[in-house]
Amino acid sequence: MELKTKSSENIGIVGLGLIGGSLGLDLQKLGYTIYGITHREKTAQKARERKLAHIVSTDPSVLKNCSLIYIALPLELLLNPSSVLIDAIPKNAVVTDVGSVKVPVLNTWTKLHPRFVASHPMTGTEESGVNAGQHNLFKNKPWVVTPNKETDQKALAIVRQISLSLGSQWISSEAQIHDEAVALISHLPVLISAALLNTLSTDIKPSLYSLAKSIASSGFADTSRVGGGNPGLGVSMAKFNKTNIQRHFASYRHSLDLFERYLLEENWNELEKILVNTQNERQNFI
Repeated sequence: MELKTKSSENIGIVGLGLIGGSLGLDLQKLGYTIYGITHREKTAQKARERKLAHIVSTDPSVLKNCSLIYIALPLELLLNPSSVLIDAIPKNAVVTDVGSVKVPVLNTWTKLHPRFVASHPMTGTEESGVNAGQHNLFKNKPWVVTPNKETDQKALAIVRQISLSLGSQWISSEAQIHDEAVALISHLPVLISAALLNTLSTDIKPSLYSLAKSIASSGFADTSRVGGGNPGLGVSMAKFNKTNIQRHFASYRHSLDLFERYLLEENWNELEKILVNTQNERQNFI
């Protein structure tokens, strides 16, 4: 049965951090009744105070009447879900996730639930935890889904309908291509940005550090933002998308070597040619 935008339709959200909490806020505005699950009672209480869901519990059994369930857990827990959670999910419910790596998620959840749809909303902030959820986080942002031959098409249509109602841009992709793409434009930048911050904290003398800290402005803020985000998320990206990130690291290292060579040779013409190309290339992405 198709979901309708009305309060009688129950949607479950497992995990009320940035993505789960934001889903709870926006889906309530659309008229759905939201059941939220947190791991700790203290977190549940804060979620209730923030009104991230109509019902917030630490007991997955409250999902029993939900027709659509979002698993908004960290990748480690998403790939190793508890048996209590799996047993609590109704067999006829549509289940989807919000994880940033899709091949291992698809391999895991296709075996666990017959109506699973692998998906990934491409959005976020530096914030995490139960205080991070916000309205309109998904508006005009890509929502990528990676179905395979076993994906229930009616379930896929329901996830699409809700994603579009949140204002997202619907994109369908093969899981492997998705993981390679996010390694390039999301996961690799996190680690490169973190490497810049690590250089500041380890390789310069105190007086230089002090001045750099005093004069750092918008350019540094832009290049360091993703590297200063949630450490756990950064580790899970590296852990579960290792092969793709490693491949892109090799290409990135080649570019760095090329820049260094032109610098040492004082080959400013060739360096400028690359910078003209990168200036133009950025327009294709931003």
